[in-house]
Amino acid sequence: QVELVESGGGLVQAGGSLRLSCAASGRTFSTYGMGWFRQAPGKEREFVAAISWSGDTTYYADSVKGRLTISRDNAKNTGYLQMNNVKPEDTAVYYCALAYLTVRPRIESEYNYWGQGTQVTVSS
Repeated sequence: QVELVESGGGLVQAGGSLRLSCAASGRTFSTYGMGWFRQAPGKEREFVAAISWSGDTTYYADSVKGRLTISRDNAKNTGYLQMNNVKPEDTAVYYCALAYLTVRPRIESEYNYWGQGTQVTVSS
């Protein structure tokens, strides 16, 4: 059993920065790839970023590449999403998720465990 808890969301002005965290339970965190997804009101949940279990490979949605950075610290059982130069379009509930040996990191159905989400609101 793996449980994920996101934190770090909140209200931030456009152009600002914040860091989301995803704390995982258990001792198997390092064996899973990790992804971040987001969902805005009236829109489908969309892929944001993903990172392999080892941290060797990262993936980004075109809309966030260059502004958002995914990382992980397996020793702390924690993943991160650093958000820089945020835009109002980044406003959404952000979810972290873990996938075991996924070959399609951008696909929601590949992920086995999901957090409850954390709200990010960007004001202009």
